[in-house]
Amino acid sequence: MKPNEQGWFSGVRRIASPNHDARTPGSEISLLVIHNISLPPDEFGGSRICEFFTNTLDCSAHPYFERLRELHVSAHFLIRRTGEIIQFVPCQRRAWHAGVSEWQGRSRCNDYSIGIELEGSDFVAFDPSQYRALARLTRQLKRHYPIRHIVGHSDIAPGRKTDPGPFFDWAHYINLAD
Repeated sequence: MKPNEQGWFSGVRRIASPNHDARTPGSEISLLVIHNISLPPDEFGGSRICEFFTNTLDCSAHPYFERLRELHVSAHFLIRRTGEIIQFVPCQRRAWHAGVSEWQGRSRCNDYSIGIELEGSDFVAFDPSQYRALARLTRQLKRHYPIRHIVGHSDIAPGRKTDPGPFFDWAHYINLAD
């Protein structure tokens, strides 16, 4: 698993999202942001996350989806509960995953970060296969990009976001990723 010059990784499933744009000139990829997502909330499996990230989600299919109708969101990667890794945006591009955000006094985290979504929620433990896949992906990302910090979405958008949530085992993940 390694990236090509655009930042598409080999060995992972690719579903291209339109929800990205060019990184700010001179932005160095130095931050990794861990998220969680499930659509509808607390339901796993199916195609809804992929549909959301590709702007093809039928917002009439579930009452919760109506609030997503005008959103255009994507992360670089999604790790399913099975450990499958899907890439939506090449790493050299700015995925729209962090929203209004700040890390160590620097705003606009999308400019200099890579976003990884874990299929999950704040209320359920993550699957061991997700930790293994996340650790493997993290090692590869750190090998190819100057990532200096790994944070949760809650760390860069406190008060607005809670993910990856209390069930994410940071110590276990960092131990596997080192």
